[in-house]
Amino acid sequence: MLDLVPISSGSSAAEALNNSIELARQAERLGYTRYWFAEHHLNPGVAGTSPAVLLALTAAETSTIRLGSGALQMGHRTALSAVEEFGLLDTRYPGRFDLGLGHSGGKPTVPNSPSPAPAVVDGHAPNGLRIPARFNPAALLKSPRIALQKALLTLPESQPPNYTEQVGDVLALIADTYRAANGEQAHVVPGAGADLEIWILGSSGGESATVAGKNGLRFAANYHVAPAGVLEAADGYRAAFAPSAGLARPYLSVSADVVVADDEATARELATGYGLWVRSIRTAEGAIAFPTPAQARAHRWTAADRELVSDRIETQFVGSPSQVADGLERLRDATEADELIITTITHDHRDRLRSYQLLAEEWARR
Repeated sequence: MLDLVPISSGSSAAEALNNSIELARQAERLGYTRYWFAEHHLNPGVAGTSPAVLLALTAAETSTIRLGSGALQMGHRTALSAVEEFGLLDTRYPGRFDLGLGHSGGKPTVPNSPSPAPAVVDGHAPNGLRIPARFNPAALLKSPRIALQKALLTLPESQPPNYTEQVGDVLALIADTYRAANGEQAHVVPGAGADLEIWILGSSGGESATVAGKNGLRFAANYHVAPAGVLEAADGYRAAFAPSAGLARPYLSVSADVVVADDEATARELATGYGLWVRSIRTAEGAIAFPTPAQARAHRWTAADRELVSDRIETQFVGSPSQVADGLERLRDATEADELIITTITHDHRDRLRSYQLLAEEWARR
């Protein structure tokens, strides 16, 4: 499960946090494998700003489920800060954490030997999985809000870090083998020797997929936000994979946005606010508080609005438990994923709890 700690319209960040902790407890009872927190900033409708803090709070309220970052935005932090934060978490709750590292803030590089584009015909993978046209984020990345976010998150005159080098530094610091160019060694306490699973998260077959593969790490491909690149990401990761001490073969997880209810009509009503919420993100307004179905229906949609969010709407899995599980099996089979990451947002917290429960019960029957 991936949680953004969403704030619903008429609610508050405090209520959103309480809801997330309750949801994590339910996830543990239902048998979900992992509970991850994303990292987002300057969004009126998202309270998930610090994965490490959220993980500490949630670990105190759960006992067995793995907890992790999905992902730390490495563009504005150092390898040392990431290892120290998760070293502290592992010291208090040993062996329960996944350190997910995300590429942000820097300039992506092209892999030396990109894998060939997977076969997609009429916007679908061979097994029918929807693969929409690629979203162009150029306008979003040039927005004043994104510029403000970057300015507030980075130190003056700092340069975007090299992500590949950052990942190498994280691994060396945890393994306690880090040595600077002058020969000086760094010993992170706590952090060195921490019992963490390291994950790389990515949306394409570019640098993230390559660095995950070459280092023999687990990789999470992002279908729920960037569905156009999921097959490319999976193939790029596997093409680059080299076995490591911790992983003998590629291990892939793929994300999906899901809303489940007892029947399709109810599920689609619960998902009504999703399009307007995605629109607020892609217009650089910042994720709004998640609207009620009535609030979402009141929006006057333009053709440009609909085009802006079409890839996300088309690839959200909405319906009865059997309908959604069928779609998730299609995603799993198309990508050959070892795990699926499920993220669900509804306006009413009870509907969100119910959605995850229905999906867990249906999946257990298969």
